[in-house]
Formats: sequence, structure tokens, C-alpha cells
Amino acid sequence: MTLDPTESTGHSARTLVVKIGSSSVTTSGRVDVGAIEKLAAEVSAARAVGNRVVVVTSGAIAAGWTTLAPDRARPSDLATLQAVAAVGQHQLMRVWSDALELHHLVAGQVLLAPLDFVHRSQYLHARQTLSRLLELGVVPVVNENDAVADEEIRFGDNDRLAALVAHLVGAQLLILLTDTAGLLTEDPRLTSRGSLIEEVVEIDHELERVAGGAGSAIGSGGMGSKLAAAKIAVWSGVEAVIADASRPGVLAEVIGSAPGVGTRFVARERRLPARKLWIAFAVGATGTIVVDDGARRALMERGRSLLPAGVVSVAGDFGFEDAVEIAGPDGVVFAKGLVRHPASLVAQWAGRRSDELPVDVSPEVVHRDDLVVLD
Repeated sequence: MTLDPTESTGHSARTLVVKIGSSSVTTSGRVDVGAIEKLAAEVSAARAVGNRVVVVTSGAIAAGWTTLAPDRARPSDLATLQAVAAVGQHQLMRVWSDALELHHLVAGQVLLAPLDFVHRSQYLHARQTLSRLLELGVVPVVNENDAVADEEIRFGDNDRLAALVAHLVGAQLLILLTDTAGLLTEDPRLTSRGSLIEEVVEIDHELERVAGGAGSAIGSGGMGSKLAAAKIAVWSGVEAVIADASRPGVLAEVIGSAPGVGTRFVARERRLPARKLWIAFAVGATGTIVVDDGARRALMERGRSLLPAGVVSVAGDFGFEDAVEIAGPDGVVFAKGLVRHPASLVAQWAGRRSDELPVDVSPEVVHRDDLVVLD
């Protein structure tokens, strides 16, 4: 059995989550064995000085499609993507296992889906499994369960998954490795004039605009996806760094806070509790509730629950305990929460005081315990 390096060094363990994207683990659509061996060597070096490392890897769909139809364009329909992922996942894992074994490390495959972060019991089981793997000195190699997790295939790369895993394992640092130096002031796909943004204290709308949309044809993420993952991480109290996967010794430099290596996102002092993190980032919204200025102030400044009196209008067909976005009169979304009444009743009760509602119903549309202010 592999021993945890912290047992021999005496250092307190620091847990890192390292995510590498499809564009960095594939070349011409094929799994890049050299790139994975490079990162495996750097993972080994990080562990040797007392760190625990969880790897989150993309590349299963790319690996599978190369096997099935290497000369054809990657498909986009969900059923084919799921089938291709089933073919490619074991191939990708074999490369990781072999690469880590070169450094006398054991890889442990962990496949996760969105529901693992939404349902409390599944969340706890996933945390227990990852924690025990780390205790045993194993390097968990995590991927989204592409063969069944249609939401993950449809809505993004492994960036969001990596950020949620960082929260799950109580990591101190999330490292998002990609094919650029970090977040730049200009979109590198459009111009070469952009310069590296070395530190971000607050992720605002302007920064999200700079990040842009999806990246390569191989992957499904992009800098926008990585910025969203960084936001999840910092709201979890986890520092995040976006850096170039091909840079020699990139992990050691990021861990050592070397200047000019990637974009570093400063963690917020106040951690968002796990339940509110799920609401904010892991559950898709099924509708929108527009509220008046008074309700917006009550939610943002005083931490109140949303009552029908503050509701102006409703969009979407949501049901009990569905997630909804909450917007002000200007249409800007500022909060997200789980509703206690279906859309039809919320629309019917819009603008009414609590004493005008039926006596046998809860007056809260969204209780403050189920609400997250996003600004």
C-alpha cells in the first residue's frame, strides 16, 4: 500500500485540486501521453513535500472519439457523446495510472455527476471516498461521469466540477491548468495584445466579459468556464489559480506563489456553506422572480426571506424546491434560491401582504436559509 507522504515528512497536509483540460491532455484529438506524464511527475514532486493532490482530468470524449472515428468531426448529440465517453474513459484512466505508477503512486478513479453535489447523502459519500483515498496515499483521478451525467456534458467542462471537488475535500488551493498563460486583458483568440492579469481580488461583470465564451473545439469549457470555477472556489474560501499546463514546473511555481505564473484569485474570508454553494452553483435555475427595490434591499442588506409582497412578476414553470434566479426591477439577477411554492401560486400572490394569504401556507416564497445573494 502507498503511504501518505505526510507520514514521513511530518508536515501538515495541504490539499490541492489540480484540473487539466482536454486541450492540454490531447494532441490532434488523441490523448497526449507526454503531457499526462509531465503532470504526473509534478504531482509526485508536490506530494513529496507534504501536499495531498486530487487530479481532475478531461479527455474521455476526445479519447473515445479518436478510437471510434479519428477522421471525422467530433459529434454534438448527447447520446453519441455519452457512448463515446464510455469508450474513452478507461483509455484515459489507463494513461493516468501508468504515468503515476512511474513515480510509485497509485491512481484511484472517481467518477462524479451533478447529483453528487446536490443530494446531501451522495455528497457525504463522495467526500468520504475522496478523503479515504487521500488518507491511503492514493492520487484520486476525478472525471465527470460523462456516460450518464448529461448536464455536465451539456453545460460545461470539468472546471465547475473541479471547483466543487475543492470544496468537497476542503482544499486550500485549486489549480486550473489550460493552454494559455492565465486570464488576459484581451481575448487571445482575437488579438495578441492582451497582457496577463496576475491577481484578481473580486470577480465582477467586466472580468466575466473579458473572459469570453467557449475555447477549443476539443474541450467544452473556455476561459469563461474557468472564471466561473474560480468564483465557486473563492466563495468556498479556496484560493484559485489559472495557469499554463505546458509551463515547466508549473505546479511547483503555483504552489510556491512565484510571481508572473498564471492568474491568482484571492479567496474570500467568509466561506459559503455547502448547502448555499449547491444552490448558487450546482443547481440549474428553472425560472426567474422579479422583485421590487424594497425587496431587493431586504434580501441584500438585511438578510430577509422573500415574501409575496415584494414580488413583481414571475417567469418560468418552476415547482416546489426548484431553484430560481431573483432579479431586481432592472432585470439584473442578484440572488438565487429554492422556492417554497410553485410558479402559479407565486404569480397569483405577487404583491400581496402576508395577512392576505391563506392561513395554512408558509408566507415565504424563498426562505433566507435557501437564498444566496450573488453580488
